Amino acid sequence: MLMSYEELAAAAAAIGESTGRPTHTVALVLGSGLGDYAASLPGAVAVPYADIPGFPVPKVEGHGGTLYSAAPGGKPVLVFSGRVHAYEGWPLDKVVFAVRAAVLCGGGTLVLTNAAGGAGDGLEAGDLVLIRDHLNLAARNPLTGANDDRLGARFPDMSEVYSADLRRIARRAGERAGVPLKEGVYAWFLGPSYETPAEVQMARRLGADLVGMSTVPEAIAARHMGARVLGISLVTNLAAGISPVPLSHEEVQATGLAARGRFTALLDALLPALAS
Repeated sequence: MLMSYEELAAAAAAIGESTGRPTHTVALVLGSGLGDYAASLPGAVAVPYADIPGFPVPKVEGHGGTLYSAAPGGKPVLVFSGRVHAYEGWPLDKVVFAVRAAVLCGGGTLVLTNAAGGAGDGLEAGDLVLIRDHLNLAARNPLTGANDDRLGARFPDMSEVYSADLRRIARRAGERAGVPLKEGVYAWFLGPSYETPAEVQMARRLGADLVGMSTVPEAIAARHMGARVLGISLVTNLAAGISPVPLSHEEVQATGLAARGRFTALLDALLPALAS
């Protein structure tokens, strides 16, 4: 089911009015451990999700609930501090509501960040990985239901969900910031339980390097609307069956905090390049 165009347009209009910036060409969704990053950006204006009509508010610890409008490099950028997940019980039209509203605000470029389990060879906790493609192992799609042609085509092409051009820009930003970047395929599991060792092995054999519980529905919805997408995963733990210790949300948060400096240095170099 898709949220109505009118509800999305009302949210986009409220964002423009609340921030004083009617157009934002870039939108960034912050994953675990990055929630307070946006407040430090130049010209940051904070708007609680609860003040925007239709916006769902996250219920998970480590995920904020505030939208920021900022101007790194002098160009308006929307930053979402926190996201909602399908595993919280939200329908997928609500899971993708924020990114759809961002695109209607002019956000033709969307950056999705997340915390992920490392399943691929050579990945370690703390690695930053550009998403090359994804596997929708949750078998759920935000485009299910009636299609509104004002949002996008009934059968959108998914040949290049994650823009190769944006990955090149991100790699150059990483070089400027001194932050090494790897690349891989992200597999979406519904959650909230972590994947079993057998599920991780299945994902590996299907070509996955990363496993996680977000990002894919947002990327699908953004591509449906014609936006370019860049995905960046922080490997916060090795996945089940690869990690020698049981998985925990505390480990995810601790690794996110330890890697925060490198991740924010990358974003500081990346956002002005994307908004220019």
